[in-house]
Amino acid sequence: MILIADSGSTKTNWCIVENGQLVQQIFTKGTNPFFQTQDEISNEIEEALLPRLNDYNIESVFFYGAGCAFPEKIEIVRLAIFKHIKATIEVGSDLLAAARALCGDQPGIACILGTGSNSCFYDGKEIVDNVSPLGYILGDEGSGAVLGRLLVGDCLKNQLSPELKDKFMEQFQLTPAIILERVYKEPFPNRFLARLSPFLAQNIESPEVHRLVLNGFKSFFTRNVMQYDYQNQKVHFIGSVAHYYKEILAEAADQLHLQLGTILQSPMDGLIAYHSKKN
Repeated sequence: MILIADSGSTKTNWCIVENGQLVQQIFTKGTNPFFQTQDEISNEIEEALLPRLNDYNIESVFFYGAGCAFPEKIEIVRLAIFKHIKATIEVGSDLLAAARALCGDQPGIACILGTGSNSCFYDGKEIVDNVSPLGYILGDEGSGAVLGRLLVGDCLKNQLSPELKDKFMEQFQLTPAIILERVYKEPFPNRFLARLSPFLAQNIESPEVHRLVLNGFKSFFTRNVMQYDYQNQKVHFIGSVAHYYKEILAEAADQLHLQLGTILQSPMDGLIAYHSKKN
């Protein structure tokens, strides 16, 4: 039996798998070694995961999560897990999870479009090139946070029609003062901005909204993907933004002459297939 974990900022999805089949799924709080100590991660595993493992004989654990791209952070997570589960443990980044889920053992360009964005060139075994995403202030093009930021900016600078601006403010119970407070003074402004981005999907027929989203995706392609071997490789995506806006994502790719590949909302099904094949 193997245990696969896909960890985001809010929750971790643990899947017990045997012979390629999902046996049990368990959700715990999100894990990030940049913000949590080894003891904090260990305590969450002990309290929320272990009681539900039901004495399964776990031989291997594959853990993927944000913040797991540096050796010292990887070791924090590995030791926290190994304290409770005596098995072979491999810890990797959420980007490696995306690459393995999307490409398997074939080369390709793997991308994440969710609250944030990221991309890489994957050679079928490991990530060999990565343009730094730089976060929602300097980068993260095409992400929910940046689309939300662009939406707020257009709204406050009167780039939306008066009707659309009023609709946006009313739907989220916002004023210019509240927006500035949430963005500049309160914690996690990226999450606040990302929560506004569904308004774009709800009003995608408006020309100014369609243009904003299309240009956001074109910016992601030109500033990230087109630094890889995009002329010879398909571009694959994981994430809620890629999933819900796939028609406009395809439009942006077509305008820039890129080949779209697989688009998945979550990496878990692909990870189960990948590790079941390897085992």
